[in-house]
Amino acid sequence: MADADDVRRLALALPHVVEIDSEGFDFRVVDKGFVWSYPERRPGGPRAIRTDIAVLYVGDEAEKQALLLGEPELFFTTPAYDGSPLVMLRLAQVGVDRLAELVTDAWRMRAPDSVESDLDGATPR
Repeated sequence: MADADDVRRLALALPHVVEIDSEGFDFRVVDKGFVWSYPERRPGGPRAIRTDIAVLYVGDEAEKQALLLGEPELFFTTPAYDGSPLVMLRLAQVGVDRLAELVTDAWRMRAPDSVESDLDGATPR
């Protein structure tokens, strides 16, 4: 099963990715976030950064709903993400190959066309 180190390795293998300094992980392609640690809200306190949960950009509401309904053991959401093309992924429940696919898809959704062609030959595994 996957963990934060796998997210880091897979994300940094993609072109034009930078990691933003954070308590967990936070990756951007050309200043657009595509995968980061879940900042869990705690009533009356500061957010807790959960490195066992990844927030992934998925592109649109239809894809979000398909993931949430099709694989509820892997994906979930919170009211804070209503209306946003984001899902949370339980890393301990996903294999590394599937994580690679999800991270790459999130990257593709956020990368501008001008850099997407750089992905050829750089797909992480």
